Amino acid sequence: MPPATASPALSSPSPSPAAPDKRLRIIDRTMRLHGYASHALIETLHAVQEAFGYLDPDLMRYVAGRLKVPLSRVYAVATFYHFFTLKPPGEHTCVLCKGTACHIGGAAEILRQVEAMLGVHAGETTADKKISLMIARCLGSCGLAPAGVFDGTIVGNLTLDTVVNKLQEWRSHDADHRKSAGDCENRDRCP
Repeated sequence: MPPATASPALSSPSPSPAAPDKRLRIIDRTMRLHGYASHALIETLHAVQEAFGYLDPDLMRYVAGRLKVPLSRVYAVATFYHFFTLKPPGEHTCVLCKGTACHIGGAAEILRQVEAMLGVHAGETTADKKISLMIARCLGSCGLAPAGVFDGTIVGNLTLDTVVNKLQEWRSHDADHRKSAGDCENRDRCP
């Protein structure tokens, strides 16, 4: 099997000051602040996730090389912690809590219905790349159970209708936005 090749931006050990992707400089800064020590792995992976939205295999190889840790360790950490994802997220993210209080409050049925509605399972993104459906073991918002996170905003006392309305809002907003952009492209001058 041929060796995996890194993307051009990641082939050098350190991006040049004129590197086309400034997100790599953010990652390098995080590693530099921690002295390129192996104990900075989780903090560095957080920086990668924040900058790129997910942990790309090339980026994991890059971090492993810069921190001088085995790639297997980087992968183990990336797959152990729920926060990290190895797939690009959708434009919108719906996280449903599966903690005990949320489960008792009906989260399992809400999740089942949402999976059926979107045609994906938890941990997947819709085919149109619009919505990622995720689960969390606990959001720490048990007093709001069942709870979820919609594009980073915690919402409590969820019902199936609440979740469905939010997902439909995202879809209709995106459709309206595409329609407006299309209308604008067909005019000589747009407002």
